[in-house]
This record gives sequence, structure tokens and C-alpha cells, in this order.
Amino acid sequence: MTQQPGEGRRCGLGDSSKEAFVNALILFVGWCILLVLAWPVALLALLLFPLVWLLTLPLRLLGIAVEGVFALLRAIVFLPARIFGYRG
Repeated sequence: MTQQPGEGRRCGLGDSSKEAFVNALILFVGWCILLVLAWPVALLALLLFPLVWLLTLPLRLLGIAVEGVFALLRAIVFLPARIFGYRG
């Protein structure tokens, strides 16, 4: 059964964008609570966040490369099954 236009999702946002929005909102509220309870730590976290993001960027790129290698290996291993017609 196909989904008709206007049915299902009302706001037009995909599940991943909703989850990203909720995660960002929780992070912001947590930071506001930290700002009220311990403002020097909150400001330090705000200043150190870009540095931490820059330090983890090469690790994310490495993870993407490793995921690509595993996808290639999986395709090579399952190639004989695909040639013989298995559609799993």
C-alpha cells in the first residue's frame, strides 16, 4: 500500500532531522542548565567545543574510509551469491 500525499508525517521532516533537532534541543537545554549552575564551566565548554570538533574530524574521516573498505569487502564476498541469483 502506498502512502498518499498529506498522510503520515505532518510536519514534513524526516525521522533523522527530527532526531537531530531533538538532540540539539537537549544539548542546548543542558548547556543552559550548566550555565546557571556553573557558568565558568559552561563558558569553557562553549570555547573548547570547536577545538574538540577539529580534533575529532580526522577520526571521523578515518571511520568513513574504514566503512568504505568493509563495504567493498562485503560486496566482494557476496558477489558469487549475487551472480547465482540470491536476492537476500
